[in-house]
Amino acid sequence: MASEDVAQLADSLAKTQVREGELSYKGRGLKFDNAKSVEGLVREVEEFQGLRALRLEGNTFGVEAAQAIAKTLEKKGEFECCYWSDMFTGRLRSEIPPALTSLGGALMTAGARLKVLDLSDNAFGPDGVKGIDTLLRSTVCHTLQELHLNNCGMGIGGGKILAAALMECHKQSSAVGSPLSLKIFIAGRNRLENDGATALAQAFQMMGSLEEVHMPQNGINHPGVTALARAMQSNQKLRVLNLNDNTFTKKGAIAMAQVLLINFGDCLVRSEGAAAIADALMTGLPILKELNLSFGEIKEEAALMVAKAVRNKALLEKLDLNGIDDEGELEDEEEDDEEEEEDEDEEGKDGEDEEEEEEEEEEEDEDEEGKDGEDEEEEEEEEEEEDEDEEDNRVKADQDVDAVVTPAKTVEAFLKVSSVYKDEHEVKKAVLDTVDAVLRKAFSPPIIHSYSFISALLVMLGLIKSEEKIKPVKVVPGHLLALDHAVQQDYFPREHVAVLHAFMSRRCKSLESCSSARNSLISTLEQLRSKC
Repeated sequence: MASEDVAQLADSLAKTQVREGELSYKGRGLKFDNAKSVEGLVREVEEFQGLRALRLEGNTFGVEAAQAIAKTLEKKGEFECCYWSDMFTGRLRSEIPPALTSLGGALMTAGARLKVLDLSDNAFGPDGVKGIDTLLRSTVCHTLQELHLNNCGMGIGGGKILAAALMECHKQSSAVGSPLSLKIFIAGRNRLENDGATALAQAFQMMGSLEEVHMPQNGINHPGVTALARAMQSNQKLRVLNLNDNTFTKKGAIAMAQVLLINFGDCLVRSEGAAAIADALMTGLPILKELNLSFGEIKEEAALMVAKAVRNKALLEKLDLNGIDDEGELEDEEEDDEEEEEDEDEEGKDGEDEEEEEEEEEEEDEDEEGKDGEDEEEEEEEEEEEDEDEEDNRVKADQDVDAVVTPAKTVEAFLKVSSVYKDEHEVKKAVLDTVDAVLRKAFSPPIIHSYSFISALLVMLGLIKSEEKIKPVKVVPGHLLALDHAVQQDYFPREHVAVLHAFMSRRCKSLESCSSARNSLISTLEQLRSKC
């Protein structure tokens, strides 16, 4: 076949949006109000041999149009995938249940065996769940693997109806020897709250087959989280659990520490909850791929415990500990009977917090603009300093030693001194002697808390982000070579070796230009870990 023929065929397929076994009307923005308006689509469905998937998302269908499509689907026994998200835009909520009932009834008549049912972004509420209740209980869904109901406004009532339907489906399918084995469940932004989440947890526990669960932004706090935690213990293949932007508090975090974790950002896990999670990670969850504990009111010591706990997770791709509270040590938060009151207070403060954040961001933007010129001058000064001879470097660094008393200043001094490192005997000796003097003094109690130093160092090297939006330095080989030297000295706390190894071993753009020095540091850290 000539190349122009191949190109023409590819273009033709792209225009019709037809893949193997799939007919797609995705994203066309069409409005189908009645049977006449949908005649062309119906004809394509009728003529499509071996139809397995139908994409209708991104259009809008009235009741009559849905009924016309349903009639032709009654003959499609090989049908497997319903991609029907965002297909009722601008429709009255009362129109959606009968449309869904018609479509579901057609699949039951056809004897289809669904694998995917996607109805996300259809604001149908509890009544919409009733529209698919019969379908979910039928043999059509005995083979269901993916259920997508994101942003549907189900509420507590809808969550309970859905849970009951899934449990009945599992019961009936188990009776015929092929139990429902749902793998992916997505239901974010549905206002499920504790009662809805608890009802669904019962269904999850019964199935025990889930691999991914996404339920962010559902107003769930510790009772619902605890119920989900118990359910996830029965789902041994679970690898993704996204409960972002719900409210765990300590009780929920401790309960969830027994299962696979991935996205608990903005969940108020707090330090004690993070410590419990770290403890669970030390001995379990070998297939963990991603862990998000950002902005959970976790203090730095607990965050570092988590970092240590994941150092041997070979499959871990992302660890997010943004928003660490870098002041104070690990504490016990007194919540108990006050947790529910705290949850209500948090909701009341949202508006105030957003206003404060906006004001802070405006101030920071103004500060950044004002500092542009200063930053350029500082960069020029640093370049000039690199050209100074080694004796000047030694004298200036020695003068800084006595002034270093805080973690931030210690890190600043360390990075400034090590940046002029050169593989020349006199310069190298001057730099490393000064590094030893700075860090030995800093790590001598009670000068600074060593955890604070490591946290500040990781921020400045661009390995973790700071809530204060601190700009990292440009990492040069000298930084890592000096650190390679420092970690081998008797003053360096051994408990931080594993933490440094965990972060140095991750992919990071800030370290890409220093691969040789980085590899040397990683090798040293591995040797030190083996001796610990």
